[in-house]
Amino acid sequence: MNIPESRPPRVTELFTEAAVREIDARLIAAVGGDPYVLMQRAAWAALDALRQRWPRARTLALVCGPGNNGGDGWVLARLAEDAGFDAWVVSLRADESRGSVEAQRARRDWHGRSLVWEDDPDGTAESLALADVVVDAVFGIGLRRAPEPLHAALIEAINRCERPVLALDLPSGLMGDSGTAPGAAVRADLTVSFVAAKCGLYTGQGRALSGRRVLSNLLESAAEAAADPLPPAAFALSVSALEQALPARDLNAHKGDSGHVLVLGGDSGMAGAALLCVRAALRSGAGLVSLGTRAEHAAALVAAQPECMVRGLEAADELDAMLARASVIALGPGLGRGEWAQSLFARVLADSRPRVLDADALNLLADAPRTLSGAVLTPHPGEAARLLGVSTAEIQADRFAALAQLVQRYTCAVVLKGAGSLIGAPGETPRLIDAGNPGMAVGGMGDLLTGVIAALLAQGLPPFEAAYTGALLHAAAGDLAAGEGGERGLLPSDLLSPMRQLLNDAGAAALPGNRSPARDRGGRA
Repeated sequence: MNIPESRPPRVTELFTEAAVREIDARLIAAVGGDPYVLMQRAAWAALDALRQRWPRARTLALVCGPGNNGGDGWVLARLAEDAGFDAWVVSLRADESRGSVEAQRARRDWHGRSLVWEDDPDGTAESLALADVVVDAVFGIGLRRAPEPLHAALIEAINRCERPVLALDLPSGLMGDSGTAPGAAVRADLTVSFVAAKCGLYTGQGRALSGRRVLSNLLESAAEAAADPLPPAAFALSVSALEQALPARDLNAHKGDSGHVLVLGGDSGMAGAALLCVRAALRSGAGLVSLGTRAEHAAALVAAQPECMVRGLEAADELDAMLARASVIALGPGLGRGEWAQSLFARVLADSRPRVLDADALNLLADAPRTLSGAVLTPHPGEAARLLGVSTAEIQADRFAALAQLVQRYTCAVVLKGAGSLIGAPGETPRLIDAGNPGMAVGGMGDLLTGVIAALLAQGLPPFEAAYTGALLHAAAGDLAAGEGGERGLLPSDLLSPMRQLLNDAGAAALPGNRSPARDRGGRA
């Protein structure tokens, strides 16, 4: 079976449930038209993955539902028993007559121990705690609503048993397209996804519920692959996708080659947000960084970051000289929404330079929506909700759909932040960031991201590429920083050194012959 290496790929193609069904149908045709062949292959793939993850496991409890996902579980029980495991199946009597022909066949082929939930719910739940590993085979793709009460009880029993959980294809209760769970949902330690990677495993609640993910495409030969593969709905990017993300710098490069970022923000009492943005832009390789802020903050900010050119601004007409020197504008960190902010906002939107809008700049945009070709917007779910005039819950209910609506309304690159951040732009296949951690849910992280993206724009990356590369760099740096000191208490400034390290590692990969930048020094002031 096709079980991937432990090192994640640079890019993973993600598919909708409809596309997965089409791929599955093509594969069934390629193997002679018998769906049971794929059910057996899925079970073998799951057993191989289980052995790799838990090599000492000897007892398995398999919780099986009514459909083909349950059929995969019944077949896995039989294969595990044949391989020397002590396996038993838990199911509902209400499901006995339901399911496809293949699922019914899988149920009939199992001759081992079976427990019926309705006969003894408490005793059956207790049996799960006796297993070395519990296998979730209740629901796969196709779920459109919260699980019914009996299935929800099975799912909650899996979550309460405090045993390692292997989910087949999807954690039961999770929607494969949106990554949302409208009701009870299994919290898995490992999810083995079949045929193709599902969008919902990589964003929203899917990242939290799926645990480690592996993919088996169920192919046994190249001849079984479709000659005309379906296009993916999105590409998931891992940290290794940063390799060669930026071209190597010429040995005679100067600061002007790396662009000039102008940060605008830091209203009264909010200078810290602007400072974080400035520091991120500097550490992400911008050649020059200027800051326009409230005059009361200028002296303190120069002292805090002498590499930044700081100017106190009290009116938008004072911006012209700064704009004339800038190649990219970052608007929003600590901007506020008062008259000062509104005047800067109006002046920047009248300018044609590449722009990154975040925080209160997005709130001001929501008050007066307009298209912003060439810009990058970086909303979190609450800001995205205001930009679209909906609730935050509606954004999170289908993040891919929300991203598409934002791109359509504002005609520019958009980073929809959150677990599994999504990046889209007109005419582009969305990117998903398969990195980041809960420790990054702290004030100031978004200001940092704004500076990163602005710096990449200044160095010549197009808006969409700068948006997804910046989001990946930001998330990967968060993972490195959390690896050193833990997630709890992680601060935005903790990411600055890892960001620089990751960028230089990526730049080194782009050097001819992997030339070491530490040995080949050059450039001029």
